Amino acid sequence: MYSIKNIVSFIAGLLLSAALLAQGNTFVFTPQWTAQAQFAGYYVAQEKGFYRQAGIDVRIEHPSATQPAMSRLRKNECQATTLQLCQALEIVDGGIPLVNILQTSMNNAMVIVSARGKDPLTQKGARVGIWSVDFGQLAICMSNRDHLDYKWVRFAQNVNLFVAGALDATLAMSYNEYYQLMQAGVEMREENVYRFCDHGYNIQEDGVYMTRDYYNSHMEQARRFAQASRKGWEWAAQHPEETLDIVMRYVEKAHIATNRTMQRLMLQEVLRLQVDRESKKREFRLRPDMVQKASHLMKENGMLKGEVTYESLTPDP
Repeated sequence: MYSIKNIVSFIAGLLLSAALLAQGNTFVFTPQWTAQAQFAGYYVAQEKGFYRQAGIDVRIEHPSATQPAMSRLRKNECQATTLQLCQALEIVDGGIPLVNILQTSMNNAMVIVSARGKDPLTQKGARVGIWSVDFGQLAICMSNRDHLDYKWVRFAQNVNLFVAGALDATLAMSYNEYYQLMQAGVEMREENVYRFCDHGYNIQEDGVYMTRDYYNSHMEQARRFAQASRKGWEWAAQHPEETLDIVMRYVEKAHIATNRTMQRLMLQEVLRLQVDRESKKREFRLRPDMVQKASHLMKENGMLKGEVTYESLTPDP
């Protein structure tokens, strides 16, 4: 039985949500890449009405080749985007203060896949594929630390160079290119796959960021977006097949060349990476120790001018 206090609180929440929606302030969210299961929780939050229930009018707009996500954020064309932690550190170090309002990744997904069954750590001077976007900082740190002298070869978004034999090894995400390589017939064995998370580089990746200026003037909106997004991810973990239905609608609308099998594998792996190795829970928080480790590694390798602290990324420094 509900108390009068609970009923009044519920009605007050509904009135606040209605008032916020009536203001007509659309919150534009831009994931850092094209439509795929990597962003399933946000699609769920939109399609299941979690954002609307939270009193915010959200529009999801993916980036394009000419309008990357971070460029849109800088130009105020979106209010929030997803970034890997290492990316966020570089951006903050470059003079753009950011706030992490929701952390989804608790583990690192990056791997090196080596050709011809060789151990990536024995291939000094190897030609290794790396994304043309700003990923791969930890791989560069590892290569420097172990004096591997890798020759980095930029690629845009697929594994064609590696499959064609033009590379000795390639970086891959365990939820994306790793499965593309498997579908292309590349044999994945323990000796030719190096997982960064198992070698002292388990640094968190995807989180939701906005500029500190925007956060300071829209704290309640940011909080509501984060809570509704978290609800979307929690629902996705409980309803994976229905979530895939939603993902495929976004994928098909954007004319992305993929399939349900690939997106199912991606969703399963993304959800697995959200579970902290130590607590065994889906925590949705930025870990201070991982921020410190990433900052120290990147500073040692000349990627940062100074240390970027956990406090500088949190809503209330």
